[in-house]
Amino acid sequence: MFKHNQTMEFNPDTLDAKAIYKLITGSIIPRPIGWISTVDSNGINNLAPFSYFNAVGEDPPHIMFSTVRGNNTNKDTLNNILNNNQFVVNMVTEDLVEAMNTTATAFPSDVDEFEIAHITPIASSKIKPMRVKESPISFECEMVHHYFLENHKNGGACIIIGRIVMMHFEENVLLENHKINREYYKPVARLEGANYCKLGEVFSIKRN
Repeated sequence: MFKHNQTMEFNPDTLDAKAIYKLITGSIIPRPIGWISTVDSNGINNLAPFSYFNAVGEDPPHIMFSTVRGNNTNKDTLNNILNNNQFVVNMVTEDLVEAMNTTATAFPSDVDEFEIAHITPIASSKIKPMRVKESPISFECEMVHHYFLENHKNGGACIIIGRIVMMHFEENVLLENHKINREYYKPVARLEGANYCKLGEVFSIKRN
């Protein structure tokens, strides 16, 4: 039988924003990381990680991520996407964690994070933003919808939904029948605070 312990309730309408953040990001784990590359109207690359990120569906393939707006200010990633409706999702692996963490810093908009993190930009097939050459999996996306959260206290966030228009997979990350080689892929996920995790024990449960 399941053991029932005492439950504590928290009303987000009256709870401090930092407490809400800790409860959500410490509970909804692990979260995949979307390393989003964009480009501005002057051709300056931008690269930043987002862990409010996941797949939406496959028919047709869409992904989503959201970017917070601290002090009611858009991040460069959001401004670039709203300007040209394009972005690339580059998946983060164990080898790329340090570079990814470097690009999490809020640099001025005229700074190219590819250069700061010593990451190689490579041309996409269908859209303008560059993709990360070192990432074994990248998705070129075109925005189809965005939504700004309402009734926020400090800027809220904006949800971006993008349609995948091209997929890039390093040959070694693929097995037969389009399956992914997890042992080669070695993805990294976000936990709470400054904590991350690798793939641990994997188990299977067949559906009835």
